[in-house]
Amino acid sequence: MNQAILFNDDLHFNAKHDAWSFTGQLSGQRITVYFHSIQLKQLVSIDNCTKYDLEEVTELWLEKNEPEGDEIHIEMK
Repeated sequence: MNQAILFNDDLHFNAKHDAWSFTGQLSGQRITVYFHSIQLKQLVSIDNCTKYDLEEVTELWLEKNEPEGDEIHIEMK
């Protein structure tokens, strides 16, 4: 399934969820994507290359999964 998601430029570390996150627009709905990763948690900031990789990870996740509610939690190794 080809999902069209528009990513917002608001990548930040979310202390409540202990994960990096950003928001996006999917089918007219605002969603928040959380990336749970030990390696990412150690970073103080994320460069554009890694940000684009996270966007691609999200798109691949959406090809195989449907979001439930307004949050997506992606476990990364």
